[in-house]
Amino acid sequence: MPGSPYTDLDRPPLSVVRLRRALVLPRGPWARLELRTETGSTNADAAEYARSGEPEGLVVVAERQHAGRGRRGRAWQSPARAGIATSVLLRPGEAVADRGWSPVPSSAYGWLPLLAGVALVEAVTRLAELDATLKWPNDLLVGAAKCGGILSEGVPAAGAAAPPAIVLGIGLNVTLRADELPENPTGLPATSLQLAGAAATDRDPLLRALLRSLGDWYGRWRDAGGNAVDSGLREAYLAACGTVGRPVRVLLPDGGELTGTATGVDSDGQLVVATPDTTRYLSAGDVLHLR
Repeated sequence: MPGSPYTDLDRPPLSVVRLRRALVLPRGPWARLELRTETGSTNADAAEYARSGEPEGLVVVAERQHAGRGRRGRAWQSPARAGIATSVLLRPGEAVADRGWSPVPSSAYGWLPLLAGVALVEAVTRLAELDATLKWPNDLLVGAAKCGGILSEGVPAAGAAAPPAIVLGIGLNVTLRADELPENPTGLPATSLQLAGAAATDRDPLLRALLRSLGDWYGRWRDAGGNAVDSGLREAYLAACGTVGRPVRVLLPDGGELTGTATGVDSDGQLVVATPDTTRYLSAGDVLHLR
């Protein structure tokens, strides 16, 4: 049957019943999971829920996105059921009494996309058995090619004094074939787990592993009040990041650029770049492209 999710046997559909049974648990962190056959953008869907007052813990998953986005509005598209496209809704600025969580200061929110990167590396390394690394701030690399990405967006609260919600979007190329890979305007080649020789390409366990790792790291980070050092997040990120210790060329939004060596990530999640003249601290919003 044309359009049936079963016409491509290498790409079976996800089961919302099984995913909910495995991931939506009384102690969280995932309180609700929505599975869409197709949507424009899971980040846009989760942001709309946030604006309507949805509490923390929502997960939106799509079998296909037709208007997925990366950083700075770059397109992120994939054939139906060929990858993972998911977004989660978090409210780190709100206290959670039954978990003993105090509000996290907004200065620590820059760690959330890096936290998602650590979770993605863990899932890919453990299940796909591939050597995956992170390119600061938001790319998952397998070898020298991009296999996944992360987009973090703030959603302002209705009240001026209330903290924003954070939507974390994660995309992973799983079974894309060579002729289906997206063109990357930044010049970094793309790949998929299947093309890279992954030991496993079943999206169900990959998605479960990703969301469990993400929930675990978010819990540790919240337990530590958003402190990336005390939670172990900074150490885990540095171990997974292939950018630190390498020469980099940074293209800036104003058209300028700087070159130097990436020497680390500071306590706020900013990349530390030592240039011949000074040391620069760069947030994701400061960077148009990093090479």
